[in-house]
Amino acid sequence: MGLRLLINAARFAVTFIAATVAVFFFMRAVPGDPAQIALGVNATPELLAATRREFGTDRPLVVQYFDWVLGLPRGDFGVSYVTRQDISPQVLDRVQVSLILVGLAMLAALLIAIPFGTLMAVRHRQVSGVLLSGLSQVGVAIPGFLAGIMLVVVFAVGLGWFPANGWTPPGEDFGDFLRRVCLPVLALASVQGAVLSRYVRSAVLEIMSEDYLRTARAKGLGKLEALVKHGLRNAAIPVLTVASVQLAALIIGAVVIERVFVIPGLGSMLLDAVGNRDLLTVQSVVMVLVAITLIINLVVDVLYTVLDPRIRKKA
Repeated sequence: MGLRLLINAARFAVTFIAATVAVFFFMRAVPGDPAQIALGVNATPELLAATRREFGTDRPLVVQYFDWVLGLPRGDFGVSYVTRQDISPQVLDRVQVSLILVGLAMLAALLIAIPFGTLMAVRHRQVSGVLLSGLSQVGVAIPGFLAGIMLVVVFAVGLGWFPANGWTPPGEDFGDFLRRVCLPVLALASVQGAVLSRYVRSAVLEIMSEDYLRTARAKGLGKLEALVKHGLRNAAIPVLTVASVQLAALIIGAVVIERVFVIPGLGSMLLDAVGNRDLLTVQSVVMVLVAITLIINLVVDVLYTVLDPRIRKKA
């Protein structure tokens, strides 16, 4: 098991380094001079040269890359080309907001998917199971941003139960935080929960046909009781794989939801930086999103070893 963890950590490190190279040189391939963008078209050649020295863009690309990548472990992302402010504190503030939003949305999606997916599998030949399956198909077809707009129209504008947008940190006013976070979390979780419930249904249906589950039922356990006691852990392996992919998709999907609900997260920061052509900020935010995705994959690999004794034995 220790060797497997070491291999996973090495794979994470290699992938992270490859991602830094790809992100850095891709951003350098984008047309435009950061100094020219920051100063405007009327800047003098002398002022442009001084600004390039200030930004460090007059140095060789390899030197610029190592200067940037060696600062990442220290949380040093550099200085914005547009605002001339340190990027690191802004990223730290925004990533907390995005992680809270995505974490709550994933928890809500699992709370939706596990019971409803299991129920769809257990009652797949009954009317209720067919209706739930059809409802999940509708949920899969609805984009997250459209679900957000519909929730705002119904619950914020129509009923007035929740604020339409904005963000309050949980440590500042927890009650207002809950009121403001409900709609964006539900917008993200409803779509992802519908997708996950389909996979939970498939995994549970497959488990229900296994011999050990039929043996448990022959010993007197009901269908649902046997499934909960003996089947759900085995069904968790494929669901965990899909959940990790969905969690990465939630991080990207939160970019749009943050814009719809005016939430100051990484997504809003990324879109603002793209609009301002602040390439270093875009590069840093993208790298943070990549790092979060890689960490999710690393954690899921570890959970595979914990959940599946066959993997532990092989390791």
